[in-house]
Amino acid sequence: MSMNRPAAAAALAAALCLLTAGCGSPSADKATDTTAAASATGYPVTLDNCGVKETFAKAPSRVVVMNGASVAEVSTLLSLGLGNRIVANEQSYGMSEVPGRAAAIKKLPTGGVKLNDAYDIPREAMLGLRPDLVLSTTSYGFDQKNGFATRGQLKDVGANTYVSPRGCDQDTSGMTIADSYRLLRDMGKVFGVSDRAEKLIAASEKDIAAVTARVKGEKKPKVMVLFSNMSMGGNDFSSVVAKGIYNDILARAGGSNAFENASRTSFADLSKEKVAATDVDALVVIGYNDPNPAAYARKLLKEFPQWPAAKNNTYVTLSDSMYLGPSNDVAVRKIARMLHPNAF
Repeated sequence: MSMNRPAAAAALAAALCLLTAGCGSPSADKATDTTAAASATGYPVTLDNCGVKETFAKAPSRVVVMNGASVAEVSTLLSLGLGNRIVANEQSYGMSEVPGRAAAIKKLPTGGVKLNDAYDIPREAMLGLRPDLVLSTTSYGFDQKNGFATRGQLKDVGANTYVSPRGCDQDTSGMTIADSYRLLRDMGKVFGVSDRAEKLIAASEKDIAAVTARVKGEKKPKVMVLFSNMSMGGNDFSSVVAKGIYNDILARAGGSNAFENASRTSFADLSKEKVAATDVDALVVIGYNDPNPAAYARKLLKEFPQWPAAKNNTYVTLSDSMYLGPSNDVAVRKIARMLHPNAF
């Protein structure tokens, strides 16, 4: 898939914080989980979010989830059983490692909004949705010059706002799995379901620790992580991951990023020659609304037969578990099994 530069740079490179546990174990998220009803106790709740103090007098009931080229926010809400609070969701990858999640996201209301050039909700349409909480992957979603409603404008109509972890300055290069847990904790507090959030976090931490223990001491293969059929720059390989939560996931799975030093930002824009000259032991191909990322992986392995990854046919395809969100433990386990099959 090819995206135009404004949408890619702002909505992807900045917002692909990408991406989630359903959590701890890959069970289906329930969008209308009645057990998620928030208790009246514990309010008001105040969060300091990107320097803005947001106070919640009660659990939100009209939530709008902006696109941001992410599914972190909608997946987090679903994992907490809060799907019935969403009045408009613009996030979707079309696939998920968590059984039932993609279908649950597809069933959510979209608000009937005509999206702007950045594939997101413009100001007037946002105000017309009458939200009491708006979630954005990064601060880009509240930037007036981009045609969006600002946090101040939303506050004036009674809506709280929230920018996800590491999204304040739109630089996700330092993101780790801990930021996924922070998003869960924050939403747990906002909706009065902190007990559920902590259970999901504990399950994820336990699963990741078990995997990491299995691969401890093993050689760390060099892994190329990239998005299938996506262009975000001028070179042949402009959607190659350099830094961010991806590297934390790789490290927990007993691997390393072959292109970690290729850029100081989250993504590298590489020539075919640079890619060909790098030893790649394994591929992680992330499908962003791509129905067949495995075909893209096989094409790459055929294109670079000199790679150890090509000689051993070593690759895995992922989607939402590789981003900010509640299912990072799923990605850790799948990658570890690919890299170190004898450890399992």
